[in-house]
Amino acid sequence: MNERAHQTDYLIVGSGAVGMAFADVLFHETDATLTFVDRHHGPGGHWNDAYPFVRLHQPSAYYGVNSKALGGDLRDKHPLNAGMRERATAAELIAYYEQLMQTFVASGRVRYLPMHDYVGDYEDHHEVTSLMNGETSRLTVNRKVVDTTFMGTEVPSTHPPKYAVARDVKCIPINALSKVSRAHSGYVVVGAGKTGVDACLWLLDNNVSPDKIHWIMPRDSWFLNRANAQPGNEFFETVFDSLARQLESIATSASVDELFGKLEAGEQLLRLDPSVTPSMFHGALMSKAELHALRAIKNVIRLGRVKHIEPTRIEFVSGEIAADSDWLYVDCSASAAKPRAPVPVFTDKKIVPQMVRMFQPTFSAAMIAHVEATIADTAEKNSLWQLISMPDKPIDWLKVTLNGLDNQQRWNKVKGLREWILASRLDGFTAAARSVKPDETERMALLQRYGRSAPRAAATLQALLQS
Repeated sequence: MNERAHQTDYLIVGSGAVGMAFADVLFHETDATLTFVDRHHGPGGHWNDAYPFVRLHQPSAYYGVNSKALGGDLRDKHPLNAGMRERATAAELIAYYEQLMQTFVASGRVRYLPMHDYVGDYEDHHEVTSLMNGETSRLTVNRKVVDTTFMGTEVPSTHPPKYAVARDVKCIPINALSKVSRAHSGYVVVGAGKTGVDACLWLLDNNVSPDKIHWIMPRDSWFLNRANAQPGNEFFETVFDSLARQLESIATSASVDELFGKLEAGEQLLRLDPSVTPSMFHGALMSKAELHALRAIKNVIRLGRVKHIEPTRIEFVSGEIAADSDWLYVDCSASAAKPRAPVPVFTDKKIVPQMVRMFQPTFSAAMIAHVEATIADTAEKNSLWQLISMPDKPIDWLKVTLNGLDNQQRWNKVKGLREWILASRLDGFTAAARSVKPDETERMALLQRYGRSAPRAAATLQALLQS
């Protein structure tokens, strides 16, 4: 062991999207020293392990860190996302975070320890072990350790299938799909989440016939309509009309079924098959063009989770089907982020960043860092939000929406926090709303519709969740 202890104000475990967004705010709003420790060879977290054709679900403008724009003001030209704002690729994200880390380290206030494992207790004992030579070093943390690993993001390349695969079956993680060297008689996509969606869309985009694609879908999902989450002045009417209609739908619904019917009719939520009621909601975004393309795949298998794949049969929890020995199986079954019970963000010696705005982990991490930099009292810090867990079931949409409305009301009452949100690059909505001039009557009317419906919507959500 290296007995010479390195000192740092904040020890940040993980240099992924959350860790970088948190560090960026402390770097610019304080004079604190920071140390990153990460098992990866470079910053970017799970993006280092992601499949090469992955893109952000949301526009790049909502992602990254507060101080540095991700991408430019570009429009996507791909037919499935045409006209909407660009979404960064994994390669773009890795380059973005690498450049950012270089800026941090060059300042002399940031130390970066890639290929290291944190082996401390997150309280008083802080050690890191090199994954290359096994040497362990002690660290002295003057203020707090920041655990950015709480969400536990998984990707198929780092987590093997949870079902049995016979030796003669060709089963690959989605990462290997772009390296396939020959045609197969069929392609079986295992997984109904956004990774499974991406695999199906990639196969279609690379001229695989929909008839040759078999999609194993243990649970159907609700998807958010990406068109309603676009940043920029030109999308103002679409976005704020969507937000107003969403709250109006909530406020006028007498049951959960009625609410989801209205959300689908208003194209707030999308589903693959109108005849199948989804039992999953993970907050993934999709375009209507993507949905239309996916509906060309008719071989959708709804027999529950896979138990065992053999050359000529697939066994499920609820049955089995015949298979072809030349089928290629594409594993997309890893959970992107598992639902976990929230824990306090702030304790005396530890910070655990979690979502305080739904489906915006980087905005949430940045806000938590700002609160750390500006508020001293731990109880006061934790009182600023209801934490938002990753959703799993459709009913969770109600919970995260209610918490989001509640949080916004809390933040509006704190002047310094309200002003920080207004200036935040990662918040694409507040600044747009505040920029509306009194003589812009149509836009003012949209904001007033939203404002009138918010209290009723919150009350209705509470009633529906208790029913």
